[in-house]
Amino acid sequence: MIIIIGLIILVAAVVAGVSGVLSNGGGGHAVTHFAMFGYHVTGSTGTLFLYGIVLGAIGLFGLSLLTAGARRTSRRGSDARSGLRQSRRETAAVSQERDDLIDERDTARAQTASAQTARAQEDSLLAGTPAPADDPVAVRQP
Repeated sequence: MIIIIGLIILVAAVVAGVSGVLSNGGGGHAVTHFAMFGYHVTGSTGTLFLYGIVLGAIGLFGLSLLTAGARRTSRRGSDARSGLRQSRRETAAVSQERDDLIDERDTARAQTASAQTARAQEDSLLAGTPAPADDPVAVRQP
């Protein structure tokens, strides 16, 4: 919003300045008499200089509003990009933790399964029954 207001003020100041210069061109216009937007203003060169100062100050104010708004917009974009980078880092860290937990779970399941298989083989050897056929390592007792 500030950018739009600043741009409007800046454009209005430029239009007023260009209009004043173009409407007072040529040798027929004395410095003590000038026209702007169809209005004839009489005064001294000091008055004309004062109008120029006021018009320049208005233009500078509009330009400062324009740059302040652009700076604010730039800062917002920078903050958003920074937040996005932070979010991506956090997501990567959480994903890594999840993968680590999944690996731990799989390792624990594999250890539990191998312990159960070893216990079943021990039980079958102690009971005198043959070991499962899919286990080539198991020793069968007669």
